Amino acid sequence: MAAVPESHTGWTFITSHARVLAAIADNPNIRIREIAAHCRLTERAVARIISDLEKDGYLSHTREGRTNTYRIDPDKVLRHPAEAGLSVASLLSLLVRDETERTGTPATHMQQLVDATGQ
Repeated sequence: MAAVPESHTGWTFITSHARVLAAIADNPNIRIREIAAHCRLTERAVARIISDLEKDGYLSHTREGRTNTYRIDPDKVLRHPAEAGLSVASLLSLLVRDETERTGTPATHMQQLVDATGQ
């Protein structure tokens, strides 16, 4: 796993839900503990966010032994009226570009998810 980013106080442009979704898009077998460390959230907060995303159809999971494998619906549209018509894949494509520019290496699974939708 990559180094954990420094903590941040104050507001940010990207919500915790988007951060969790991006972490899952990058690694569909990621553990809640790893998401929490990467996103600087508690494990309880990550579990709640995953539950929100599953309840609204953005995310599903299958259990394989002790591991969850998550699946994102890239065609699901974003919830806020200001983003009417924009898909999850559109959001993830922005995050893929950012990750590629910051690290110099593409977020491979996330890129495949975006490429599969033609974004």
